[in-house]
Amino acid sequence: MNTFLDQVILDNPVRDYLALAAVLLFVFLIKRFLSKGIATLIFRLVRRWSPQMDQRDFVNLLLRPLEYFLVLVTFMVTIDRFTFPQQLNIKLYNTFTLQNATDTILKMVFSMSIIWIMLRLIDFIAMVLQKKAEISNDKSDAQFIVFFKDFFKAIVFIFGAILFIRILFGNGLVEKIIAGLGIGAAALALAAKESIENLIGSFIIFSDKPFRVGDTVKVDAFQGTVEKIGLRSTRIRTPEKTFVTVPNKKMVDSILDNFTLRTQQRVAIKLELAGNTPADKVLLLLQDIKASLETNPNVLEGFTVNLNDFTKDTYVIQIAYMTYIIDGNRYAALRENINLQVIRSMEQHDIKLSKPGETPSAQ
Repeated sequence: MNTFLDQVILDNPVRDYLALAAVLLFVFLIKRFLSKGIATLIFRLVRRWSPQMDQRDFVNLLLRPLEYFLVLVTFMVTIDRFTFPQQLNIKLYNTFTLQNATDTILKMVFSMSIIWIMLRLIDFIAMVLQKKAEISNDKSDAQFIVFFKDFFKAIVFIFGAILFIRILFGNGLVEKIIAGLGIGAAALALAAKESIENLIGSFIIFSDKPFRVGDTVKVDAFQGTVEKIGLRSTRIRTPEKTFVTVPNKKMVDSILDNFTLRTQQRVAIKLELAGNTPADKVLLLLQDIKASLETNPNVLEGFTVNLNDFTKDTYVIQIAYMTYIIDGNRYAALRENINLQVIRSMEQHDIKLSKPGETPSAQ
């Protein structure tokens, strides 16, 4: 039996092949249990970040990457005891041999497993932030999560690409690429000047938060509801239901009016009465309007009702008041209610509005 185990096949004893197969089979059979145990341990360490996070969600994120990682690490540690068969170590290209190729493939697969785990960890962090955003009911937080999730994944992919280049071609090519990027950075920055400015604008929007997703804003001639904040631009849905794309640089540099953040709304009405209206009736109308505003709980103190101006054809009455009501439907209902009260007072006192080109007759 020992003679068979000590028999050398391809520069390695049979005993080592059997040990490799046994270890891999054992790890393959228990990899799911090991992965769940490791993921559960990590979850207990990070649970304080998000108490409302479900353990099952976290374990499911890391389960498959950890399984492949454990099998790969076990294989690499075990195979390290083996001697690469010289009869198989053929030249593939110049000094590049089959042994070099297998080492390169193992390094790349190992690097891919690490990148996979990092991407899943980014997904977990995004999931934690998403849970917190759902509690706060802040739409801009959700948009912020999508933005930075994509941003950090892009960074991981970039570092992964550099790592693969290093594994395949060595440090020399990586150094040349970095040096080339340094030389070409100025030209690239000039060519992508506006794109970089828009990217910086998106960071300013997320940090300073002059507006959020769902806010009604006006920038220059554009007014509407913010539906999405992207890396380059902000999308606005106008009252006409058109979709306007505004560069983030413009959203930051221009004067922006955020209607959603206002705490009060102002209403201004101008009544042009017929020029033959008696002064007593004008006075009664002013008193009625003031009384209706005073008794309305949605109208704030400090309103203005006065005879603002007059001409030979018209008496101009100015009505201005403030309200805490911001919601569009309730605001429209308040204006309608007060306008109807003004109309009723005018009908009660037989007061008419002036007509263009009408000459008042003596009464």
